[in-house]
Order: sequence, then C-alpha cells, then structure tokens
Amino acid sequence: MIFAAIPGALLIAIVLWDVFEVIVLPRRVQRSARPARYFYRASWRLWSWCAGRIGDGDTRDSVLGFFGPLSLLMLIALWATGLVLAYSLIYWATGDVGPAPGQHPGYGTDLYFSGTTFFTLGLGDISPQNGGAHATTVVEGANGFAFLALVVGYLPVFYQSFSRREAAISLLDARAGSPPTAAELLRRSADDPDELQAMLRDWERWAAELLESHLSYPVLMFFRSQHERQSWVAALAAILDTASLVLAFSSGRDARGAELTFAIARHAAVDLSDVFERAPSILPDERLDANGEEAMRRLIEADPRLVYSAARANELAGLRTTYEPYIGALSRYLLMPLPGWLPAAQAVDDWQTSRVEPSAIGLADPIPERRLRPPDRS
Repeated sequence: MIFAAIPGALLIAIVLWDVFEVIVLPRRVQRSARPARYFYRASWRLWSWCAGRIGDGDTRDSVLGFFGPLSLLMLIALWATGLVLAYSLIYWATGDVGPAPGQHPGYGTDLYFSGTTFFTLGLGDISPQNGGAHATTVVEGANGFAFLALVVGYLPVFYQSFSRREAAISLLDARAGSPPTAAELLRRSADDPDELQAMLRDWERWAAELLESHLSYPVLMFFRSQHERQSWVAALAAILDTASLVLAFSSGRDARGAELTFAIARHAAVDLSDVFERAPSILPDERLDANGEEAMRRLIEADPRLVYSAARANELAGLRTTYEPYIGALSRYLLMPLPGWLPAAQAVDDWQTSRVEPSAIGLADPIPERRLRPPDRS
C-alpha cells in the first residue's frame, strides 16, 4: 500500500499547480496540458451541444448563461475533491490514522479524515497516530485553509471584472442599438463632433481591460450578458467595425483615435480567440451584403466627418479581413451571434422594451427615439 502515496503526492502537486495558474498567476498560460483546460473543453462541448437542441432562442440563451457561473463552482469543487482524495491516498498508504492506536479500519476512514482535515472541521473522532501522520495533517489543514481563502478572495475580483465589462456593454445599448452596430453608433453620434472621439477613447480602455482580464481569467469569456442581444463578442465586433469605418473614411482628428482603438480591440480579438485554439476563418458576406454596402455608402456620404471613395472602400475591406475571422471564431465557439453592420429594420433597443406591454397596464406608448436617432441626412 505504500506505493499509493506516490500518486497521492503527484495528484496534490498537479491540483495545486493548476489552482496557482488559474487563480494566482495574472497572465496567460501557454501550456495546453492543464486540468482546468481539459475540464472546460469537455464540459463546454457537452453543455453547448445540449443547449443547441433547444429550439427557443430565449430559453437556449438562458441555459447557456448558466454555464459560466456553474462551471466555475464545479471547477472549485473538482479541485477540492482532488486534494481530499490525494491526501486520503497518503493516509491509506501509511496506515497512520484511526480511532485508537494500532487500529486502521480501512480506506473509508482515511477519506473521511482527509475531508474533515481539509475543510478544517476538527471533529476529533479520528486522529493521526504518529509523527508522520501529524505532519501530513498539519500540511493538509494549512492547504485547505489557504485554498478556501484563495477562493474567497478570487470571486470578488472575478465578479468585479465581469461587472465593469457589462456596465460598458449596457452603455453601448443606447449609443449603438440592440444589438450594437457601427452604422447606428455613427448615426447617433452625428450631432456632436466630440462624442465619437470620446467614445473611441472609452472603448480603447474597455478593450484593454477586456484583454487583460479575460486572458488572466478565461472563464470570464463564458459569462454572458443580461440580454440575449448583448454580448461582449458583439460589443467588440461593433467597436472594431466602427473604428474600421472611421479609420478608412475619416481624414480628420477622429482617425488617430480610431487607429488606437482598432489596434487594441484587434489585439483582444486575436489573443482571446487563440485561448480556445480556434482557427480563424473568413466570414460569409452576411454581415454586409451588396444592399448593405450601398446603404453604408449613403450613410458615409451623409456624415460630414467621413469621406467616401472607392479606394477607401477597399481599405475598409482590407481592415475587415484582419479581425473578422477572429471574432467569427469566438462567435461560433461561444455561441454569441455577431451583429451586422447595419441595424435591422424597425429595430428597438433593449432599454425601450418591457416584458409587459405598456398598454396592458395603462402606461404610455414606447419612449420616442428623437434624441437618440437624429434625422437621416440622405
């Protein structure tokens, strides 16, 4: 039985190193052979397959929304279970714990003692019988206390990053529509020449925070937004689309801000798609077909900040090929739909909707959009 201590010690080292890389280490881990990576690959494949069998879009999105938080709890439970089992193998191999000296009922007693020690219960009905067992018990108790402290400290930081991400996405709803589109963002900012520049700076910072937080804590990428038509992938796509439009068609002061925003947003799209080892692929033209390109041309020509030309249209096409394959890979893997370049006909923002029809309870008609939708100059 003494040889059972070797796999026990090896399992402890593997689990603790995985905990360190996932929780403590604030950088991306390149190594693919990791328990957490295998866990998320297998669990997401099963979860997304089951969700894909659901026909109703709202229900499907709700089911997918449970995966992020639930998988995080399952991973923590998996780590704790692994450590308890590992220490129980060591106790079982040495036979040094029991209710009385010289008595060793079996592996069940070792497993029970390991669990009570790891979670620092201190019941006292089972005790170590020699110096080696005492030392192992102290090490496991300290290990369990440190593990629980890491988890308690990790969750607030984790959810703060999620909250900051979602607050910015919610602000985008009123500025770019639901789902957010580049054309709508440009149209709603047309009356204020400084608004677009300010937004580009804000979204440059948002993309940088997204890159840093989601590379450090990749599980955040599975956390979905409150509304079905909102997601961090859709927001990233809308910002890249907007920066591309301004970068290609603007010759004024907005071009510099668009260049900086595009650079960090594309960096985020490329690096985050690489986390899942998703191969980039060219998207079909469904985001901007021939009719959409004509409508976009009219919008650009009507915007005093932009100058349309065929050469600049080709430049936009070139910019699209540098990021759309990566956000497309993220969209397909995470099942988060990409927005188009133009809003859908008669689109209504999420902030204007309610689960209860206003007329059913005697309220006024939906809020008018005059301030958010300036007249079409075309």
